[in-house]
Amino acid sequence: MIKTLRISFSLKNAYTVNGILHAIKQMPILKKILPGTIYQVRGFKIFANVLSVLWEIFKAFFGKLLYFVIMFMAAGFLYELEAENEGAFFLHVLLFLSVIGSYMNTYMFNPTKDKYYAMILLGMNAKEYTLVNYFYAIFKILVGFTLFGCLFGMMAGLPVGICLLIPFFVVGLKLTVAAYDLRKYEKTGIATSENKLGTPLWIFTFVLLAIAYGLPVVDIMIPQTASVIIMLLVIGLGVVSLHKILTFKQYREVYREILVEAMTLMNSASQGDMVRAQSHKNISADISIESHRKGFEYLNELFIKRHQKILWKSAKRIAAIAFILFAAAVLVLYLKPDFQTEVNGMLMTMLPYSVFFMYMINRGTGFTGALFMNCDHSLLTYSFYKNPKFILKLFQIRLREIIKINLLPAVVIGAGLALLLFVSGGTENPLNYAVLFVSVTALSVFFSVHYLTLYYLLQPYNAGTEIKSGMYQFMMTATYFVCYMMLQFELPTLMFGAMTIVFCVLYCIIASILVYVFAPKTFKIRN
Repeated sequence: MIKTLRISFSLKNAYTVNGILHAIKQMPILKKILPGTIYQVRGFKIFANVLSVLWEIFKAFFGKLLYFVIMFMAAGFLYELEAENEGAFFLHVLLFLSVIGSYMNTYMFNPTKDKYYAMILLGMNAKEYTLVNYFYAIFKILVGFTLFGCLFGMMAGLPVGICLLIPFFVVGLKLTVAAYDLRKYEKTGIATSENKLGTPLWIFTFVLLAIAYGLPVVDIMIPQTASVIIMLLVIGLGVVSLHKILTFKQYREVYREILVEAMTLMNSASQGDMVRAQSHKNISADISIESHRKGFEYLNELFIKRHQKILWKSAKRIAAIAFILFAAAVLVLYLKPDFQTEVNGMLMTMLPYSVFFMYMINRGTGFTGALFMNCDHSLLTYSFYKNPKFILKLFQIRLREIIKINLLPAVVIGAGLALLLFVSGGTENPLNYAVLFVSVTALSVFFSVHYLTLYYLLQPYNAGTEIKSGMYQFMMTATYFVCYMMLQFELPTLMFGAMTIVFCVLYCIIASILVYVFAPKTFKIRN
């Protein structure tokens, strides 16, 4: 077991270190300075190993910290709970989120490349390798949830005894789900992969999220005593499930099935073929599709018409969901007038929150991914395609299209917020209605420009449609954190809305200049 654990750590560390060095080598400035033999330089390898260790610590501890901060403290702040209800709310949300995590993050059925290397290429004992890594992951859960579960639980007013049940409850759920999936394989021969949840489980996930965060809005939560009883029952199920996990004999057969996709990923060309094949399923094969335009307008119109399912389907779905939610909110305000004052106050000070929500629903990455795989992947091999004037022209055309796609849900959300402001009591300054609507749509335009600009300036894909730009990934991560930090601000709607509109206009102008100047050099297929 000790030898297996050591080999497992070596494999994971080697994979992580090489990934870090590759990302550093792809940085725009550093790639010109650093030698091509960076993978052989001892100093760089030590630096990457330190980062690898820090990343492992981050996943074990800070990941759990962010989980509790985002899911509980932020939610509790939004609901403005009374002190006596904080403990019940904490456990209520914890129960449902833990159920979701038990099947979305199993640790056992995650087809990672290190498992492929160990069990398929090196022929290691599948059962031993699986159990060593699985129980190491379980140990990290116990440590992380013991530390932060107790900390945040006590902050919510829970006794220490109940807080100490939290890590064992979470582990019990994961053990129970793992044992269930192993029994299912014995009966059906179908292996579970957490990367392929399927539509029913996604629907189930959204239902659980709605219950977790929706019921507290109408003051319905699982009583604290009932939550404790459920936790104890799950812990018992987890103990019983250990027997199946320890005695299961078909781990190699399970992983041989779920690692088929990982085997394909070992060949970047095969990965590109697979990604493109999946993308092509969503492209219209209607031969009657045509365009009467000329030049890049002709190319763009054909692309948009053939990719209706990829580009517009999700935008229409988000708009429909937003419409239903706002209609339900209006109904609640009519049925419960007591909520009107609180909602009105939130709308007048919490507009910065819309930055994060618009970030979450924006379809910019899907649009640029489709552009590369089904258009630029081929056209970037032609020299005329890199002419600065042509690049700027096509950038403007594509920007117009992505703005149209993202504006659909943005218009619904902006109008919905303005309507909620009116229904909840209105405002003395009618300009606030316009600011709510315009600022949300301006944010939609900003994210459209932002993602397309990053695509042109940091084109991240190689010929196999893999993302190979460390700077692109860094910018995507930085965008997320900046948007998340906006959840911490409360500003008057008029002030923040005006700032948002001005910023978006300036950003569009600057982005166009940057694309014109730099894209001819940066908009290319990566090696």
